[in-house]
Amino acid sequence: MDNEVISYLEMCQREGVSLQQGMNFRLNSTYSVILMSVRPNAPYRDAVLDDGGTLIYEGHDAPRTSHTVNPKAVHQPEFTTTGQLSQNGKFHKAAQEYKKGLRSPEPVRVYEKIRAGIWSYNGVFHLVDSWQESDGQRLVFKFKLVVAEDVGVPDSPKAHQQEPRRVIPTSVKLQVWKRDGGKCVICGAKDELHFDHIIPFSRGGTSLKAENIQLLCARHNIQKSSNIE
Repeated sequence: MDNEVISYLEMCQREGVSLQQGMNFRLNSTYSVILMSVRPNAPYRDAVLDDGGTLIYEGHDAPRTSHTVNPKAVHQPEFTTTGQLSQNGKFHKAAQEYKKGLRSPEPVRVYEKIRAGIWSYNGVFHLVDSWQESDGQRLVFKFKLVVAEDVGVPDSPKAHQQEPRRVIPTSVKLQVWKRDGGKCVICGAKDELHFDHIIPFSRGGTSLKAENIQLLCARHNIQKSSNIE
C-alpha cells in the first residue's frame, strides 16, 4: 500500500535484508529497491514531478576510499574498481535495454525518508530512462521512474485502490505528521499508519496541500477505501 509510514527496521524486515545503500538492483528475482529523499539536507538531488507520477532519482557516488577522499568531486561510477557494473551501471543498463525494446521496464519499490527513523513507502515505479549530466563539476547519473501497478508487498494490508497513486510531497507529509501528532486521526493508533487523501485524487483531490491529507491507521484506511463509491 503506497504512502504507508514505516520505521527503518520494518522496512528492512519487509525486504528481508539490512538496507545499507540507497540503490538495490534486483534485491530479489522480481523487483529492485531504491531509498530516496528530497529533504533540504539530502545527499542526492532526487525530485518528484507530475504531481507525484514521476520520480527523477540521482545515482550514487563512488565509495570513500584512500584514493577517493571526496566522492562528490569525482564522476559517479558506472563500474566498480573490479570492472563489474556498479549499482548505477545495473540500473542504467536496465533502463537503456528497456528503451531499446530488449526488456520490460524494471519494477522498483520506492521508499522515501521523511525524517530520522521514519520512512514512507511510495509504491512501485517503472524505470523507463537514464542518462548522465553535469552537476557543475562532475557527471552524475539520473534515472526516470514513472508510477506503476504495485507488485505486492509481503505482510502489508491490501486496501482497495480506487484512484491513481501519487507521491505526496515530503513537505506536505511533514506538515501532516506534525499536525496529526503521528497518529491516526480516528482512533489514535501510532502503528501501521498511512497518508490518506481526504478527497480522492480521482475526484479532484490534491496531493499538494496538507488540508487534503490525513494520517489513518491501516484498519480505518481500508474501511474508508471500501466505502468509496
